[in-house]
Amino acid sequence: MVADVLSACPTPTRLVSMDGVALAIERRIGHRSPSLLFAHGFGQTRHAWTGAAVALAEQGFGSTTFDARGHGESDRLPRGEYHMQQFVDDLLVVAASASPDGRPPVLVGASMGGLLGLAAAGGSSGAAPFSALVLVDITPRWETAGVERILGFMRAHPHGFASYDEAASAIEAYLPQRRERKTATQLAPLLRRGEDGRLRWHWDPALLDGMVAESERYQPQLFEAAARVSVPVLLLSGARSDVVSCQTVEEFLRLVPHARHVSLPGATHMVAGDANDAFTREIALFLRTL
Repeated sequence: MVADVLSACPTPTRLVSMDGVALAIERRIGHRSPSLLFAHGFGQTRHAWTGAAVALAEQGFGSTTFDARGHGESDRLPRGEYHMQQFVDDLLVVAASASPDGRPPVLVGASMGGLLGLAAAGGSSGAAPFSALVLVDITPRWETAGVERILGFMRAHPHGFASYDEAASAIEAYLPQRRERKTATQLAPLLRRGEDGRLRWHWDPALLDGMVAESERYQPQLFEAAARVSVPVLLLSGARSDVVSCQTVEEFLRLVPHARHVSLPGATHMVAGDANDAFTREIALFLRTL
């Protein structure tokens, strides 16, 4: 009965950021501490974490998931002027609201979400915003070819799709390792229907301009932030990832020598989607060490 209540689909709410942007968030209640804060990757939404959040809630770990600004159901910026610091500030606001017992949450950040977590954890001059960090297939230095592949997909369909089936085919071509084809129900939160009747991805196209260029300039700050992180760190990488490599992992472990690294066989950059059972198992094991 308790597990059923914990894993029930929560009702989305809104949280206002420092500059007035409304962020769509969901909370799952748990009786164990610490709670979790999931931060998705560039071009994803909070729904990327549903499988992991439900599985961990069934083990008693509460969590908060949210859509980053310009993504999903969160507000877009009218002028499209997105900057990395805005996303870091948003993460800190959500983190402050995500610890019902007063203990900072454990951040689980994939790709962009992990980089924002590093920046927030290593750049904070006050109390640590997180109890620990779980970085999902991301390091301060990334493989350019892998990032370009992701951006290529995001730029590939500016005029959208005529149907959910057409969108499912695009995802199938992008993620050939996935066995199950996306259904219309699964795709509905990821697409918006425009006035012309066509379906377009949930993210603000303006993100592909400023944010992408700025991420390269932000890299030195990420290295500095990583070297200052003192909380426990788990790096989960996909053995088939084209964004993280043996070289970038080794470099990260030199920067953060107390970090633990686990490579998940068969997983690509989309670790949670490719190997959710193994992914949640490693997180649960890590939580029990805190």
